[in-house]
Amino acid sequence: MTDCQLEIRKQNRCAVTVIVPVYNVRDYICRCAESLMNQTLADVEFIFVDDATPDDSIDILRSVLERYPERFSQVKIITHEHNKGLPTARNTGLAIATGEYVFHCDSDDYAEPAMLQDMYKYAVDNNADIVWADWYISMAGGERYMSMPDFQTPQEAVKAMLGGGMKYNVWNKLARRSLYVDNDISFPDGYGMGEDLTMIKLFAFADNVIHLPGAYYHYNKINSSAFSQTYSDRHLVELRHNADELLKFAAEKLGSDYVRETAFLKLEIKFPFLLSPDMKKLKIWKSWYPEANPFIMQNKYVSMRNRMLQQCAANNLWVLVKGYNVLFNNIIYGIIFR
Repeated sequence: MTDCQLEIRKQNRCAVTVIVPVYNVRDYICRCAESLMNQTLADVEFIFVDDATPDDSIDILRSVLERYPERFSQVKIITHEHNKGLPTARNTGLAIATGEYVFHCDSDDYAEPAMLQDMYKYAVDNNADIVWADWYISMAGGERYMSMPDFQTPQEAVKAMLGGGMKYNVWNKLARRSLYVDNDISFPDGYGMGEDLTMIKLFAFADNVIHLPGAYYHYNKINSSAFSQTYSDRHLVELRHNADELLKFAAEKLGSDYVRETAFLKLEIKFPFLLSPDMKKLKIWKSWYPEANPFIMQNKYVSMRNRMLQQCAANNLWVLVKGYNVLFNNIIYGIIFR
């Protein structure tokens, strides 16, 4: 690239690109789009990717955008002729993004007005490749504040994400676009379950990362009709594919210093299967990554209760596992989250 071409590219670059996949979110897209159009950061590019949504989400989106003529030049709506899934929708946005930084927003969620401005300023002031913030989880019974940990280095953050001490969600993180471009990082086309494991790769290539205290993003746990909320056989294939790809990356990029942490990730990946009364799911837990079981009691990020549950499963004490599910999932959690 010549100096002239580089200068033109810099001139055409905006501060932040927001990528928003859209699929079956007619009840939520209005709130999401309004929250983005009302961001206090002016220098933003918004890319909405219509993943062949079967409802009128895009019509609703366009009606919202009409109320913000000052944002017209900053908005792109890209249409997939057929449904390709959440990871491919994110990649479609990444392919045409021009922002110095990239933020992923799910179309059934919404953001506080100062989110992009505060995160971008924090990134610039600290020369950070990635900024992550706290967030809210929205459930039927209300919202909960989800506080994220601080880490001084990308290596510490990677170890925490592998071990379950920090969420690797895509939507509370602002990442320098060059991390994607320079390291050929994209989301796993066709494999949606567990696609946010991709964020661990970004951290692995980052030089400087930082946590911004304060919650800006509202994650909607209520919507059951968006990209995926169920555990079908296909989702199991997707999850295993994405987990294996990340583990392969960890072995090649991170090396032997992360052996214990990659074992923790294996345990985290299969842990949800222990929370099901379905014996088929329990058998999946038993068959997936048995080499990680000796590390069960070593993970300080996991509660002693959950470590003991996994240890019971590793020792084939299925009566205790099923008893736990009845007590906590059906009774205690049912009371707390009803």
